Amino acid sequence: MGTDLPRSKRHRRVHAGILLLASLVVLVLIATGVGVFTVTRSFPQLAGTLELAGLDAETTVYRDEAGVPQIVADTAGDLFRAQGFVHAQDRFWEMDFRRHVTSGRLAELFGESQLPTDTFIRTLGWRVVAEAEVAQLDPTTLGYYEAYAEGVNAYLDTHRGAELSLEYAVLGLQNPEYEPELWTPADSVAWLKAMAWDLRSNLDDEIDRALLGADLTPEQVAGLHPTYPYDSHPTIVDGTALETAPVATAATTATDAPGPPAEASVATGDTRAVLSNLRARLATLPELLGPAGGEIGSNSWVVSGAHTATGAPLLANDPHLGPALPSVWYQVGLRCRSVTADCPFDVAGYSFAGLPGVVIGHNQRIAWGFTNLGPDVADLYLERVTGDSYEYDGQQKPLTVRQETILVAGGGPVTIDVRATEHGPLVSGLAGTDFERISGATKTELSLQWTALTPGRTASAIFALNSATNFTSFRAAASLFDVPAQNLMYADVDGNIGYQAPGAIPVRRTGDGTVPVPGWTSEYGWTGTIPFDALPQVYNPASGYIVSANNAAVGPDYPYLLTADWDQGYRAEQITGRLQQLVDAGTPMTAAMMSDIQGDNHSAIAAALVPVLQALPVSGDTAAARELFDGWDFELEAGSGAAAYFSVFWRVLLEQLFADLPEGTAMVGGQRSFAVVETLLGQPDSERWVNAAAAATTAVDQRGDAYADLPEAASGPRDLALARALVDAAAEARDLLGSNPERWEWGQIHELELTHASFGTSGIAPLEWLFNRGPYAVAGGSSVVNAVGWDANGGYGEGFDANWVPSMRLVVDLADFDASTWVNLTGASGHAFHPNYVDQAPLWQNQQTRPWRFTRAAVEDGMRNRLTLTPVADAGG
Repeated sequence: MGTDLPRSKRHRRVHAGILLLASLVVLVLIATGVGVFTVTRSFPQLAGTLELAGLDAETTVYRDEAGVPQIVADTAGDLFRAQGFVHAQDRFWEMDFRRHVTSGRLAELFGESQLPTDTFIRTLGWRVVAEAEVAQLDPTTLGYYEAYAEGVNAYLDTHRGAELSLEYAVLGLQNPEYEPELWTPADSVAWLKAMAWDLRSNLDDEIDRALLGADLTPEQVAGLHPTYPYDSHPTIVDGTALETAPVATAATTATDAPGPPAEASVATGDTRAVLSNLRARLATLPELLGPAGGEIGSNSWVVSGAHTATGAPLLANDPHLGPALPSVWYQVGLRCRSVTADCPFDVAGYSFAGLPGVVIGHNQRIAWGFTNLGPDVADLYLERVTGDSYEYDGQQKPLTVRQETILVAGGGPVTIDVRATEHGPLVSGLAGTDFERISGATKTELSLQWTALTPGRTASAIFALNSATNFTSFRAAASLFDVPAQNLMYADVDGNIGYQAPGAIPVRRTGDGTVPVPGWTSEYGWTGTIPFDALPQVYNPASGYIVSANNAAVGPDYPYLLTADWDQGYRAEQITGRLQQLVDAGTPMTAAMMSDIQGDNHSAIAAALVPVLQALPVSGDTAAARELFDGWDFELEAGSGAAAYFSVFWRVLLEQLFADLPEGTAMVGGQRSFAVVETLLGQPDSERWVNAAAAATTAVDQRGDAYADLPEAASGPRDLALARALVDAAAEARDLLGSNPERWEWGQIHELELTHASFGTSGIAPLEWLFNRGPYAVAGGSSVVNAVGWDANGGYGEGFDANWVPSMRLVVDLADFDASTWVNLTGASGHAFHPNYVDQAPLWQNQQTRPWRFTRAAVEDGMRNRLTLTPVADAGG
């Protein structure tokens, strides 16, 4: 989980008018006392008494020193009214901004520059599907969403403009007519579509394979998209690596169906242009949870009481999402004073501002965590479109067309046509992206079939999960969780541990979902979804622990296709290894040990590469830099010089080794890059090493003394290519970190900038100063357990800043909930300069956590503020 809009490390710019005006007002605010008033007037009331319209009875909001609210109410309706009110107090700008993203209405806020984004999201139809889901909610669940909306709207009734948030003061300079509208249940449910989009699994891999296929052989493409290493890395259900299992091909992982057809596996001509344009469009879309694709992930594991110091389970979770300010998560407790069938909630954990309930956490009986299952739930189809019709099974069928009107701040409304085929909306041919529509001419377009575009039941799943009391009711809640499909980890106070994979996961008539396929035939259509009871699950395994880190959920014998694009399992292997080491030693595990594993910085690719690098014949400055590897434990610590040099080397190596890849298909440095390079290490005469070595020889001829350290001859092309990368990395590291390797530190270049989700990338320093925080020197890296990842696809001296991070960390102690720990990336408040804006960030940075008070006595003991919400007094009384 900027106004062009939140995307990690991509060019983002806000409308020029708002930037100029905002920068001026920031300077004025800083220079005068008016700034203090403007900044602080939106800070919420945290203590005393307030009337809240719609309440049935008095409701209490306790807050601790971090501003984390614990809400106590008599009824479920009051509980969610209060949650809506509190979310609005702390995060309404974030909520309002998100609903404009999810409904394709950013142009209403920021003007014409946002029309392409709005057009694409309207085409996907997130809001349309959300409204359909609201219409089919059962009365109880709908009542919860309506109560939440009432709480938000009660806050809006008494706050306007800068009283809501400082961002409205800035926005008002360009768009003074804007006023937030009332909140609705569909505003909440639409957020689930944004979650599903950012966790959409292998859509980017489909495009990548197709583009690579235009220049490479199928074998070469397969080498760049390796299958899961079942023989060395664990699966969730089986726990350990399948020592005797073959490395499965995409076709053998799930089905006997043949692979994709030859005509779909290579992108040429118009097809390649359409795919390239779609990839470019995807790169400009808001990513509200973080960069999509193969590097987004999470860790979660659970250990039974047989291996813990207390005799009760421990559950750990740290979802890896894009860094945002405020954090995508909002900590909260929701408690019915008396837990009954009508008011079944006694739950605490992490919520999303704008969505009622708790997404990850625990109640009085069970705890649960999420990681992304990553099933293949989205397919691209190549469509033959002629005018307003398309070919399907030898016939012309009319496109389904609906009109959407986009309102534009400072301009007139814009009407667009959303066109769809049998499979789904056409995501090519949009204004400004592909071809003009030519009447009578047949052209290739792309349609998207995606499970999230069918109304589902996830909006009900959250409440069922919050009130579950055992594994049976937990699984019943999971069965409602259609999209995004997640790995659900489980533990309960009775000592049980478990795992369930839910989700609407399609069954394909043929093909494996790895590349776009022909849409002009029903041969590649979906025939249904995998039955819930057939989805992977585990309950009380003999090992006494379960690990889920986006690794393969099942082995190659599983009868259905979940995906051909699992995370390669490096994090899962490290976590499993550490847990098994403790089990083998008979060491009782504690919550502190779980937190320590969350901070594990071991780099598997460094462990594989460094011994090879240490044997290369280099000298001079390169040899001096390489001495940092002597005795290195392959930990990517913030203060480590070896981690700094290795990371620079890794970026340089990927750039040189894969220089021939088509634009947009570069290796970003994480789990897939690890797997590909590890394989190449065992192939020293591979064409990739040969080409990189030839480039190294040419560079020596052209640059002379600049490559004096590079050996004239090494023991083959692999070593020559590695030596060249070592030399170039040493030079780059000196430029970045200074001439003395002993003073190099990874945290000097590996930094986290907490960037405001809508105004933080304006390019105007005063405006960014107002809302952004950092940078923070951080440890970790891509595809290590402490997954503070970075994009190696950067230029010289670039690409080391954190792109995705553990967005929060929690450890739940089922023996004593008050002994549990948690930390958020930023803080509870979304108000710049509020004491709780980024107060948890230094703890997060230093791998520290906060006490997670749950029992009523602990909550009251840790209370800093108490706000009493009362029903509105009867004026006639």
